[in-house]
This record gives sequence, structure tokens and C-alpha cells, in this order.
Amino acid sequence: MAGTILLTGATGQVGRELLRELAAVSGAANVLAPGRASLDLSDAASDFRGLRDTIRNTRPRWIVNPAAYTAVDRAEAEPEAAYAVNALAVQAIGEEAYALGAGVIHFSTDYVFDGTKCGPYAETDETAPLNVYGASKLRGEQALAASGAGHLIFRTSWVYGATGKNFLLTILKLSREREVLKIVDDQHGAPTWSVDLAKMTAAVITQCETMARGGALGPVLEQVGGVYHAGGQGATTWREFAAEAVQQQQRREPGVQFAEVQGIASVAYPTPAKRPANSLLDCGRLHDRFGWTMMNWQDSLSKVLSEL
Repeated sequence: MAGTILLTGATGQVGRELLRELAAVSGAANVLAPGRASLDLSDAASDFRGLRDTIRNTRPRWIVNPAAYTAVDRAEAEPEAAYAVNALAVQAIGEEAYALGAGVIHFSTDYVFDGTKCGPYAETDETAPLNVYGASKLRGEQALAASGAGHLIFRTSWVYGATGKNFLLTILKLSREREVLKIVDDQHGAPTWSVDLAKMTAAVITQCETMARGGALGPVLEQVGGVYHAGGQGATTWREFAAEAVQQQQRREPGVQFAEVQGIASVAYPTPAKRPANSLLDCGRLHDRFGWTMMNWQDSLSKVLSEL
């Protein structure tokens, strides 16, 4: 019996999909997705009183936390805000979960790495974030691990979908308005479909519950918990991703004139926050432990475009 699942950030890109998928988890008694008034992950001044009270009052079996401060460039000027949501609130979640014996699923990012490795990053590779956002997410990982709560941390990358604000939807909009789009072509990674991420999470919870057999989650998460990489399969660049998206959409709308997609170097498009040149994630551990393979980014792109 999965019991109550408390979900943060249910209006966000990943949270919206998680709300749908977690409701279908076999044996789930309830999925609670309170609004920001009850789950204010930025309220460090009160030591997250609302968040803590909500957890204590609902006594969830699982806390699933996709909520995050994700404004990567703005975080450089607002480090306290980024650390409040991405680190201090995660610490509070971990502390409350530990007191209850609840399991925590938390989402992190490829930005915990500096991008200098040749090839995909494994969970055991050294972390070295280049920006405030990545550093705050790494601090959140560390705080959750130190809390003593049983947990699973899923690092993902380049998340997108058919709803919300993301790179794909921005590119499709701009490609209808401009003749040429210049996109960074020296940052490598793999886009991750928000739906695939949510389905994987639901599948992992189901497997953990099967292992627990109605008992405490602690022993199960001691065995299978920790950090897992969960990014899309394959490899591309932002320019290649944009070009493929525009090309596929052109086939769907042959009467529309779409922009030409051209590549530029990162140095030609300076941003307040530095980005890793390599965001590829090795997801072998996720497959080995839970039998789940994340979708290839080209396959997921076709599915997302069919939903638009």
C-alpha cells in the first residue's frame, strides 16, 4: 500500500505530469498537491513553518519534490532565493521525512557537474557546479542525504514537454516569427521528456512498495536509495535539438515558413551563469536497479510534437 503521497510543485512542468502519473500508482491511497500557501519552499525566514506543518499534518508515506528555483541566470543575482528553495527547503523536507519514516524522491540536475568530462557522467563522478543554480541543487542533494531520511535523488537534464515554459516551445514560437535562429552548438546533452520522468518515478515507487510488502520504507531505501541519473538517451546539442524540432514540425505544417536554424558558439551568446559544455548523463544504474531505460530524445520529441 503506497499510502499518501505528498507532491510539491504540482503546477510546474514536471509536477503536472507527476500529479497524473502518481495518481495511477497501484495502491496509492491519495496524492496531495497543496498550493504554495501550504508548501512555500522559499520561506526560509520562518524555517519553512508551513511546509513542516503540512508534512506533520498529512503524515505522507512518500514526499515527491520536483519543486525548484530554476531561473539559472537570475540565480546569479539572487543566490539566497535559490539556496532557500533548492537547499534549505530540501533539508527541511528531509528532517520531517526522517521523523515520520517517510521516503523522499527529489529531483536534481546535470548542472552539478562542470561539463569537462569526455563522455556521460556517472553518479560517482566528482561534482563541480559552474553556477549558483547548480551549487544550490548540489547543496540540496547533500542536505537530503545528511537528514537521514530514506531517499532517491534523480538527476535529470534539459527537461521539456508539451506544456509549461521550455526550450522546445520557445523555439517553435520563434521559428514562426523569424527568418533565422542562432542557437548554441557547443553544449552537449540529451533532452528529457517530462512525461517519461514522471512515469519512471511512478514505476520506481511501485517497485519500492513491492519490496516493502506493506512494511516500512526505510530498509528498502537503505538498499536501493541514493543518487540516480535519469536523463534522455542519445546525444545532441541545443542547435541540433532545435533544428530537428523545426524540421519535424515543418513536415507537419508544410504550408508554414519556418526559420533556418544556425549554430553559434557559447562565447557569442554570453549569459550571467556559465553552462556545462557536457551535460550527458550515464543512466545505467537506473536500468540496472529498476529496469527502466529513459526514452531516446528523438523518440520523445516526436511524441511531444504530436501532442501540440
